[in-house]
Amino acid sequence: MATQAKSAAVDEQHGDGVRRRDFLNVAAVSFAGVGGVIAIAPLVVQMSPSADVLAMASIEVDISKVVPGQGIKVAWRKQPVFVRNLMAKEIAEANAVDVSSLRDPQTLAQRTKPGKQNWLITMGVCTHLGCVPLGISEGENRGPYGGYFCPCHGSAYDTAARIRQGPAPLNLLVPEYSFKSPTVVQIG
Repeated sequence: MATQAKSAAVDEQHGDGVRRRDFLNVAAVSFAGVGGVIAIAPLVVQMSPSADVLAMASIEVDISKVVPGQGIKVAWRKQPVFVRNLMAKEIAEANAVDVSSLRDPQTLAQRTKPGKQNWLITMGVCTHLGCVPLGISEGENRGPYGGYFCPCHGSAYDTAARIRQGPAPLNLLVPEYSFKSPTVVQIG
């Protein structure tokens, strides 16, 4: 009992000492935290994308002159992108395929936007080894399925850009895109 009373008397006598010690601890931790943020900030800023990369984050493509049955090739993030206006016949061919028979099963509706099933927008890079398939320009070999044909190793894609034959493991990739107006599509 005597020890507890003595301890309480010391605490009352040096009450300011406890507060000073708490202040010093908080100040030291705060100083270390601010120093850590200052040290890490340049590293975080350095990892941010540069201005030229941000400029290529998205592009707008005018599709007003692309008639049904034709397509255009544009560059986005230094990669080719195929924008194709499918004809009713090509849409019917794509929808007639038994999806369960495909290596990478996807319907045409899953690869296009609702109400815009005629606009097929895909990356123009073969999923096998990264070659650029033929078939977007007039007169190019579209392969046995009427879509795209990769001359490097013989991968053939149908009118919905789905892999049908050859070594490519996946369909041509569909990038993020949205229609800004009936004649302008934003990719990215």
